[in-house]
Amino acid sequence: MLNSIHLYRIARWLYLKKLSIVSKMIELLIFLIYNSRIPSSCKIGDGTYLGYGGIGVVIHARAEIGDNVSSGSNVTIGGRSGHFDVPKIGNNVEIATGAKILGPIAIGNNVVIGANAVVISDVEANWVVVGIPAKKLKRTEVYKKELGARRLECHAKSTAFRHNQPG
Repeated sequence: MLNSIHLYRIARWLYLKKLSIVSKMIELLIFLIYNSRIPSSCKIGDGTYLGYGGIGVVIHARAEIGDNVSSGSNVTIGGRSGHFDVPKIGNNVEIATGAKILGPIAIGNNVVIGANAVVISDVEANWVVVGIPAKKLKRTEVYKKELGARRLECHAKSTAFRHNQPG
């Protein structure tokens, strides 16, 4: 299925080849189809995925996003008043729906950003952050271990439920 990231990749290639008028037309197409602002001048790494096609995603023109980043819908990666610099996001970052990453900050590798979190300060690698403003919750490896255990528990319960059904 066509995702806004695929159109961004085409626009980015055209932008780098100095075909900015065609690149801007594709940016407009992204806006019209996905209600998103993903400029071809921003840097988005390989393997990055925008959930639900990238609906409602807004990315600053100078933002840098690493490889294998996963983003939900309605995410904003942008600047803040009074600051020139914009976010730089590391590799293997998970950004949940509605999160806002604002200002001259750096997000480390393997970070998980919770739904609707507002991140306005640097986040070191391997942390889960949540809240407004975002605060460290726990280390990423602990979170993923607990999440895996919950998934196994849910799978076991659903399997037991199916086996106990008549017929």
